[in-house]
Amino acid sequence: MPVQKVNGIDIYYEIHGEGELLVLIMGLRRNVEWWYSQIPELSKHFKILFFDNRGAGRTDKPAMDYSIRLFADDTAGLMEALDIKKAHILGVSMGGYIAQELTINYPERVRSLILGCTSAGGKRAVLMTPERLTKFTANEGLSPEQILKKDMDIYFSDKFVQENPEKIKEFIEISLRYYQPPDAFMRQFNACLNHDTVNRLNQVTVSTLIASGDDDPLVPPENSRILKELIPHAELVFFPGKRHCFFLETAERFNQVVVDFFKSVENKNLLT
Repeated sequence: MPVQKVNGIDIYYEIHGEGELLVLIMGLRRNVEWWYSQIPELSKHFKILFFDNRGAGRTDKPAMDYSIRLFADDTAGLMEALDIKKAHILGVSMGGYIAQELTINYPERVRSLILGCTSAGGKRAVLMTPERLTKFTANEGLSPEQILKKDMDIYFSDKFVQENPEKIKEFIEISLRYYQPPDAFMRQFNACLNHDTVNRLNQVTVSTLIASGDDDPLVPPENSRILKELIPHAELVFFPGKRHCFFLETAERFNQVVVDFFKSVENKNLLT
């Protein structure tokens, strides 16, 4: 099992593929398993580093306060330990928070940036509706599988859930692997509540693509429009009718968008 000591913890990681370096950063609660629709395709084009954040998966879960900056420090430390000087960065959800902090605080590490279903946080954050939040947090007495099924309308469109029972079964099975303990979830969740890059995103100078489902109830799509407003020269693409896991529901299109964007950055670099 590949593990690297970084910032006093053991971080679980994997490296797949060959080519230009790409670092994938996963979101709240989830681990490397959630990249199951990306790795087979993206590893044909890039050398990919992906890992479990502090508090998730097979990475250590120390009992301490977490922060998005701490997760970014972990990411930069892992890149340093693995001799990855610079890479394209793709972060989704909380992983997008981390990617923002990484780009702001370690600009020398970031070649270009994709932010998926994420937010700048702070005073500009657009939150889920009170009704959706009440349902989302009503987990007492429920098993992890019951929680996933309860929240399926956050992750996928109703049509996808109805028409793809085998894919939903696969999603649940994968989501239950290395499931996060409740205390570690709360430490990550509290870090998310304090995320705020609103006044610093003008420091992001690398080529940036923002992507989101336009029906995301967890991180409403208005957040992507705000990110585009705050990041100089950022591009924005919406996936119509898709929700928080748009990168899984429309994996083929999303993967192509990722490949095309990062390859275009490489081509620009060759011309300059």
